[in-house]
Amino acid sequence: MADQTRPLAGFTVGVTAARRADELGALLERRGATVLHAPALRIVPLADDSELLAATKQLLDHAPDVVVATTAIGFRGWLAAADGWGIGDALLACLHEAELLARGPKVKGAIRAAGLTESWSPASESMAEVLDRLLAEGVDGRRIALQLHGEPLPGFVESLRAGGAEVVGVPVYRWMPPEDLTPVDRLLDAVLARTVDAVTFTSAPAAVSLLNRAAERGQDAELLAALGHDVLAACVGPVTALPLQAQGLTTIQPERFRLGPLVQLLCVELPVRAALLPVAGRRLQIRGHAAVLDGELRPVPPAGMALLRALARRPGWVVSRADLLRVLPGAGQDEHAVETAMARLRAALGAPKLIQTVVKRGYRLALDPAAETKYSG
Repeated sequence: MADQTRPLAGFTVGVTAARRADELGALLERRGATVLHAPALRIVPLADDSELLAATKQLLDHAPDVVVATTAIGFRGWLAAADGWGIGDALLACLHEAELLARGPKVKGAIRAAGLTESWSPASESMAEVLDRLLAEGVDGRRIALQLHGEPLPGFVESLRAGGAEVVGVPVYRWMPPEDLTPVDRLLDAVLARTVDAVTFTSAPAAVSLLNRAAERGQDAELLAALGHDVLAACVGPVTALPLQAQGLTTIQPERFRLGPLVQLLCVELPVRAALLPVAGRRLQIRGHAAVLDGELRPVPPAGMALLRALARRPGWVVSRADLLRVLPGAGQDEHAVETAMARLRAALGAPKLIQTVVKRGYRLALDPAAETKYSG
């Protein structure tokens, strides 16, 4: 049977994004994923903030030689705030005279929409490439305005200042923890319980916020253990991944730092991580909350998934009822709960012969005799 299952069917993916979360969620759901949305931060515009106003006036009083625009939303917000203060035209005139560098195509579009033209934009969308260009040109004695965007820029400002530049930071917005922490706590609980298969990060502050919340709950070590072994951490790019990598975690990132490629990467990585077993003449793949049997998705209740994962850790080996009872959520001490959950699992799979009952011992997956090896888990 041809495998017509959508690539993310049966998997649950956590989304920590605040901005463009609906777009990311729709891309994941279109490919079959169940999405658990938990915005780990919120963006606070600084239209009334004295820091942004002071930085803008400082640039108007002493024009910059170079302006580095890093995000489209930030650049548009800066111009909108200046309009509100009655200095929008003056800011546009100031930017028109400067060498205007755009970090990527989106901010390039925002620059052109404002009637301005960028001097240059890196093909990699990397701030490291922007820094290399500036240093190669020489920055000694130059005044550089940098639109800050809430994410870490390791060594960027320090390198410019070491080269003799005067750097003026333009703080267009700030990242803050979400007002309602309930969704974040729900996501953390799911990660710790391994009921999500991956968590996506589209900004470094979101990663920091999730780590901080876990620390507040006294669960930071548990979160790192889950993300380090069982739950995939997927980042939109290397800057986003920095806070996680600083904690020793391995992350995956697409070659192009966009939501679409991020989702496509998950479509490859999650199915590869799912166990695929030759059982009773069938092909059985175990996904997060479902099984795929010969290419057909079979949703399985949580208790059944717990049993199936326990059996799959040692395919072909007998797993005792006592061991299976320990993995059942809220089962207590009655081994009859294992029999009930097993009956429902077999019904959900629609193929009772996949799981054999070994009298007085327990249950085993009916691993094909032709399989080269038995797995030790």
